[in-house]
Amino acid sequence: MPIVTENGFSSETETDYAPFDAPGAEHAPHVELPNDADATMLVDRLHRLEKIRIPFPSSHDGRGFSLARRLRNLGYRGRLQAAGHVISDQFHHALACGFDEVAISDELAARQPESHWRMDERRQRTYRDKLLGSSARSSAK
Repeated sequence: MPIVTENGFSSETETDYAPFDAPGAEHAPHVELPNDADATMLVDRLHRLEKIRIPFPSSHDGRGFSLARRLRNLGYRGRLQAAGHVISDQFHHALACGFDEVAISDELAARQPESHWRMDERRQRTYRDKLLGSSARSSAK
C-alpha cells in the first residue's frame, strides 16, 4: 500500500492497528479510529499513541478530516494517517487538517501517480497564476 507524504510516495512497513475500542487497545501504540468516532474517547491515552489511522470509506465522506482536526486540537502529537478513499485533490486539505500521510491503494496510485500528489507545484502556482502567467504573482506584491 503506497503512503503519500509531502515528500512523495513511499511504502509502508507492515503495521498492526488495533481497533481503538478492542480489549487491550489502551496499550497499543497504533490504533484505527473510525471516522465517526468521538475523539474525546482517546483523550486519556493520546500521549501514549504513536500513530492513529482514520479510514475513509468514500472520497465523498469528509468526517475523517473533522476527526483529525479534533485530535490535533485535543493535543495529539503523534502521526495521523488517512487511509482509503482520499484522492489527490483532497491531499492539501488532509495536511491542513492535521494528517501526516495518506495510505492509498495500488489501484489509486496507478490512476493518480505521484506527480498528481506533489505539493510543491500546487503551492507555487495558483489557478490565477496559470491563467495570467508567472509574472502575475510578482506584480501583485
